[in-house]
Amino acid sequence: MGQLDGKTALVTGASTGIGLAIARRFAIEGATVYMTGRRKAELDTAVARVGSRGIGFQSDVSQLDDLDRLFALITERSGGLDIVVANAGVGDYGPLGTITEEEYEQTTSINLKGTIFTIQKALPLLSAGASVTLLSSSSALRAVPGLGVYAATKAAIRSLARTWAAELAGRGIRVNALTPGPVETPGSDELLAAFPQGDQSTVADPVAPTPLGRTGRPDEVAATALYLAGDDSSFTTGAELLVDGGATQI
Repeated sequence: MGQLDGKTALVTGASTGIGLAIARRFAIEGATVYMTGRRKAELDTAVARVGSRGIGFQSDVSQLDDLDRLFALITERSGGLDIVVANAGVGDYGPLGTITEEEYEQTTSINLKGTIFTIQKALPLLSAGASVTLLSSSSALRAVPGLGVYAATKAAIRSLARTWAAELAGRGIRVNALTPGPVETPGSDELLAAFPQGDQSTVADPVAPTPLGRTGRPDEVAATALYLAGDDSSFTTGAELLVDGGATQI
């Protein structure tokens, strides 16, 4: 028997990296997992890796019409949700003085607006005792030059976890923030590649070595996501769980 047998979950941004690892772990533990992503080819590949418990839905969390269609599908096929992991996010390199309106709009629309409206539109479907996990980032706790806007959105997400945990406690819904540190993912590789040559110092490098001497793996973050989704964390809400190899603590 799996830890999530009979549960229905939604994982946004599940095409690659941490989101895909979380979706796979949830499916292994018995959950039906709705998976979203903006790029159809990557999403289709991800769903194939998850297997028969994975259900893909191409969408952009910053587009409210896409979210409406997503939750209409979940309502029709499953009737409700027990677990939501708001993982979809993007990051751009942009030091103060070079930030463009377009970059600002993309980052805040996907990371912050997308998280807010994903959870708001999921509310009618959430079961009593449901688990909501919001993905933050250790960049919100570290001064990484060039990641100011991205870090600000992730700090806001951690704040939302506190507020929503208080607002939804009466329904028995738990809301927590999951904060990865440097993790080997395609998104991290793309972000690091955007840093100018010569600027990839230990301070500026978002995937710099941790006190454990290595970067993390997506499956290590997924293991913590499983804890937050399951009954073992029934007395945990409003918390921030760090999976960062000690990068922000030591």
